[in-house]
Amino acid sequence: MKRLGQALAGLAFVVCAMLAIGQTARAQDTIKIAFIGPFSGAFAPQGDAFLKELQFSMDVVNAKGGALGKKFELVTFDDKIQPAEALIALKAATDQNIQLVIQCIGSNVAAAMIDGVAKHNARNPERPVLYLNCAALANELTNEKCDFWHFRFAAEVSQRVYSLILGLPKDIKTVYLMNQDYLYGQSVRADMRTYLAKLRPDVQIIGDDMVPLGKVKDFAPYIAKIKASGAQAVLTSNWGVDFNLLLKSGVETALDVKYYTLAAHLNGGPTAMGEAGVGRVFAVVDFHHNVPAELNNAEGDAWIKGFRDKYPEFDYTWLNFRTMFEMLQMAVNKAGSVDPLKVALALEGMQITDLASQTETMRKEDHQLIGPLWVAEFAKGVKYDSEKTGFGWKTVLTVPSADLALPTTCKMKRPPGA
Repeated sequence: MKRLGQALAGLAFVVCAMLAIGQTARAQDTIKIAFIGPFSGAFAPQGDAFLKELQFSMDVVNAKGGALGKKFELVTFDDKIQPAEALIALKAATDQNIQLVIQCIGSNVAAAMIDGVAKHNARNPERPVLYLNCAALANELTNEKCDFWHFRFAAEVSQRVYSLILGLPKDIKTVYLMNQDYLYGQSVRADMRTYLAKLRPDVQIIGDDMVPLGKVKDFAPYIAKIKASGAQAVLTSNWGVDFNLLLKSGVETALDVKYYTLAAHLNGGPTAMGEAGVGRVFAVVDFHHNVPAELNNAEGDAWIKGFRDKYPEFDYTWLNFRTMFEMLQMAVNKAGSVDPLKVALALEGMQITDLASQTETMRKEDHQLIGPLWVAEFAKGVKYDSEKTGFGWKTVLTVPSADLALPTTCKMKRPPGA
């Protein structure tokens, strides 16, 4: 009996060991990437929309073999768009030995992430983390807060506001500024004033409001102030629920202005506008569904059709998501490793030709992507509508990559070996 017990114990050990080996092998079948975003609370719809676009973009590189023969896999963590929650999520990701982290929503969250990643890497030089930022846009993040371990795959505020002011018609002479009162909105407000003075000194700012992020339930008092000012246009970076409620209130009170925005095209915006936005709402966009058709780009048009077939209720608005995964694929293959330091070095200076036939570059000096932007009008009669509204976006101005290589104040400290 004793020998039988020993034999059974030995067999159990072998089975457990084989299971453990199998689990380890399965864990190594994919390259895991943490996606930290808001999946609960007021901005949860943005988290869900971003996840769909990221997944669809990732599927492109996975279909092309992934990297090092492995596919990328997204693992989601909820930050409730709160910096403290994002740092908890970062700790949870690193506890799972995930070394590539994507965070996109909320510049205040991104600022905390940059600091959190830097501190983690200083404490754990043998297990560093690489932070890929796909849509947190405040200028500070690739200027005074720039960090070697942070790469931003989206145009910063100054590039967007520069494009917005370039697209402002000559007959607009009075504007009202409205922005959210946190890091991103504060950056936008400062740049609106700067670029209006530089590019359109003939334009008068006759109103300027900052609103608490996600806290205003009724924008009627703000709309009343805009109407009383007599402004011809509202310039706003409001996004998510803050933009949708602003537009809703403006429509309800028949406010006769044009809106020049940085976020009207994002999830829920087209639905909130409906026909009331046609010819009145303009947005600086990283991409819109009709760009490939406007350029007679068959590959891009097929890409958009594929997304619409899979997610008919959503718009694909972030071409840079695809750029990010394509660059990450190239960097991992070039490095021959998923080691964050080697991947970071491979990303620096990398170039890619996107679906708009534009060259996009990951600038080494500040880890800021230099790519194109479009100023688009919400319009009738386009090939692809938005969110099943019957209305969609058409380009009124293309700002090429070369025009958006704006100066940086980044003084990056590089780790040993970099």
